[in-house]
Amino acid sequence: MTAKKIGAVKDLEYSPLKGVVVDGKEILIIQTGSKIFAIGNKCTHRGCKLSGGKLEGETVRCPCHGSMFNIVTGAVVKGPAKNPEPSYTVTVENGELFIDV
Repeated sequence: MTAKKIGAVKDLEYSPLKGVVVDGKEILIIQTGSKIFAIGNKCTHRGCKLSGGKLEGETVRCPCHGSMFNIVTGAVVKGPAKNPEPSYTVTVENGELFIDV
């Protein structure tokens, strides 16, 4: 598995939710405080983009039907979604973000 560069930490300064595509996978990058996480960006319920949703503590709420996912693990916190989001490891080097996919 090779880490792929996905941008700079400063890209998250004004928006804590950022959707990116890496190797054909839709991924949501989330910054909360000094921590950065990554989970799938397509809701497992109906495929809406979570990057258009709302960050609420350690969960992100889907803008379409309100499913909630844990931003650390990708686990479903509240349905209607039944399947978790994949989670990815993000690393920071010299202000640049890298992800393992």
